[in-house]
Amino acid sequence: MDLMTMILKMGEGLGKTCAIFFLTLLFSLPLGMIVALLRGSKNKIVSSVTRFFISVLRGTPLMLQLIAVTYGPYYLFHLSVSRNKLIPVVIAFAINYAAYFAEIYRSGIDSMPVGQYEAAEVLGYSKAQTFIKIILPQVIRRILPSMTNEIVTLVKDTSMAFTVSYQEMFTIGKQIANSQTSFTPFIVAGVFYYIFNAIVGFVMGRAEKKMSYYDM
Repeated sequence: MDLMTMILKMGEGLGKTCAIFFLTLLFSLPLGMIVALLRGSKNKIVSSVTRFFISVLRGTPLMLQLIAVTYGPYYLFHLSVSRNKLIPVVIAFAINYAAYFAEIYRSGIDSMPVGQYEAAEVLGYSKAQTFIKIILPQVIRRILPSMTNEIVTLVKDTSMAFTVSYQEMFTIGKQIANSQTSFTPFIVAGVFYYIFNAIVGFVMGRAEKKMSYYDM
């Protein structure tokens, strides 16, 4: 197999890699905020359960979570394994990354000075208005570097989908490498991941500059 054919074949898997990446962000970013707010709840039961949820997801391998979500329903309830592996893969990734994003959100929220809440209250803002209009934009600006690190990690973690035989880019590259007895597919995959992360870094860098308005 020549290099161009190899790249085109792995390019098919790149589309599936992108699907995992973008769908994970679509669901994990808002879910992470919800989890962060629940963790900060004044209700001790809600807060404790949320902390336990976060500790389990951060304390166990993503690979194990992928297997649990994909094959767990079959072993526990004898339900058939989904033919579309993208669904359980995205569910596992979204839940896992929501736990990490939740902690990043929490650190950003906790870093905000109490005086800003008090000033907003004096100006007649409700708690919801204060959070959405004043606190959240500043939180996003503060956590962007940490979010960038997690998103870059997500790009690389998409390769773990091979665990449940989902045919993303790395899985296809591995198959080609085994059939051709060649290391070239891994080099091609590495270049793909590097370019992907370079794009992510560029986009997030531009976002940081645009959000610099909220620097305090």
